[in-house]
Amino acid sequence: MARSKVVPESKKALDILKYEIAAELGLPVGNHMSSLNADTEFASELGSIQAAPMRKESWGHITSRDNGAVGGRITQRLIQRAEETLFTL
Repeated sequence: MARSKVVPESKKALDILKYEIAAELGLPVGNHMSSLNADTEFASELGSIQAAPMRKESWGHITSRDNGAVGGRITQRLIQRAEETLFTL
């Protein structure tokens, strides 16, 4: 059974968030971040973005634990943003 996305337009925003978080965690997940205009300034200041070329578009070399950490941080940020929106209304 194929699942349909509730808000298909959110894909790009979620991809940006995914790569921002990966950069903050220092995960080498590809050159895709620059094409998404991801905000990696904070991660680069901390030195977590390596100067060496990153692997292309693949998450296959990232451990399950690291993938889970990215997913967990995405969830935390989405909840935080939703709470901020609710409390500012």
